[in-house]
Amino acid sequence: MANDSAKSCGLDPDNWKNFRAEAHRMLETSLDQLQQVAERPWQEVPEAVKESYAVEASGASAAEIVDRITDEVLPYHGGNIHPRFWGWVQGTGLASDLIAGMAGAVINANTGGRDHGANYMERAVIDWTRQKMDMPEGTSGVLVAGTSQATVIAFQAARVRVMPQVRKSGQGTTRLTAYAGQGIHNATRKALELLGIGFENLRLVPLIDGQMDLAALRAQIAKDRAAGAQPFLLVGMAGSVDLGTYDDLNGLADVAADEDLWLHVDGAFGAWTRIADDPWRGLSDGIGRADSIALDFHKWMYVGYDCGLVLIADEAAHRSAFAARPSYLEAAERGLAGGDPWFCDYGIDLSRGNRALKVWTALELYGEAALGAAITDNCRLAALMADEVTAHPNMRLAAPVVSNVCVFTARNDLAPEAQSLLNSEIAQILQESGEAVFSTTRADGLVMLRAAITNHRSRAEDIHEAIAAVARLAQAG
Repeated sequence: MANDSAKSCGLDPDNWKNFRAEAHRMLETSLDQLQQVAERPWQEVPEAVKESYAVEASGASAAEIVDRITDEVLPYHGGNIHPRFWGWVQGTGLASDLIAGMAGAVINANTGGRDHGANYMERAVIDWTRQKMDMPEGTSGVLVAGTSQATVIAFQAARVRVMPQVRKSGQGTTRLTAYAGQGIHNATRKALELLGIGFENLRLVPLIDGQMDLAALRAQIAKDRAAGAQPFLLVGMAGSVDLGTYDDLNGLADVAADEDLWLHVDGAFGAWTRIADDPWRGLSDGIGRADSIALDFHKWMYVGYDCGLVLIADEAAHRSAFAARPSYLEAAERGLAGGDPWFCDYGIDLSRGNRALKVWTALELYGEAALGAAITDNCRLAALMADEVTAHPNMRLAAPVVSNVCVFTARNDLAPEAQSLLNSEIAQILQESGEAVFSTTRADGLVMLRAAITNHRSRAEDIHEAIAAVARLAQAG
């Protein structure tokens, strides 16, 4: 039924009492979803529901919208809120997001600039994070959609450092080269493409025991310089996508210093071992020596999507890569146009949502110790999964578990092609049944099952039952 209040009173509710009642009902329904999340795994979206999403834009009552969201939206989530979701690297979201989301919606802050509370909160979140990452005081940063955007920002700052005129005149014929270990996340390649550097100028250095071969790295840099290229960027991994491995970040920092390269660390999820217990905390030792770090709060800090961060040690280099203030955005000493520095001078976006609020709310509500304990527990669960896998005679790990990622094949006694087909089929069957969500990746020439555990709701019994389900399907296959 159309809501006549929209015709008579604009876009605010005509009857606040009725709207308040429906908002309360939506809150209770949302709390039910969170409290009963273990009973609500991923499920395929029925065709009728897909069709129901067609936009009619004819106006409806708040009650009708709450009913539709309850029936057509909440049941068909992406699965990552469920305790047995370990596919890809996706965070679970937190109950605190609900509180922060309500406040964020009514404030509706644009954090591109100006003098208001959200910008001061963002600076506080950035400074807390730079301390956890052991970066120097004065380190700059900006909250972004995720590590992919953070990577573009960091690489642009690295490029402007070696080519100060690039924003004005372009890169011209200069051939910049970048270096990363084999298996680096695709965000590095995409950033180089977007900046016009080109992915063919990314050198993929071989690995030794999951870490970049430093001797091979130095040799490649020397070779490129001899060929007339200008090496400018070295990218380290803090938590590789496939196996959760870490580069020797201190070793990379030494190479970067010797070769005058900008050291960037892709710490999308793995940077957060900085607040975990030993031995996992030590995996990211040396990260504070980086010129820039890209990381996500929406992965291994469990905060709701989306929320990433880029940290850049040299604030002047960061600002010089992006600052451009037209006359209509001139700052003032007082009033709303005050509050310098503005975040629009440190990234791509002028219009920016209030991402800091949900991070701040989570940190203040749960505390660093609880979040660090959850990260530590995820690593312990990955080790437990590895133990479960090795206990089955026909299963095999792709590599020892280093952090929170476990990759394995369900039937090592089959031919390679048969193993790949079986592993892929098991992943799909378990997803469709709601028993567990594994993703797949390629290792040793095989398609293997992969669990990336960034889920604060997972428990030991989830690991036991999921591996038992894999074993059951492997034998049936």
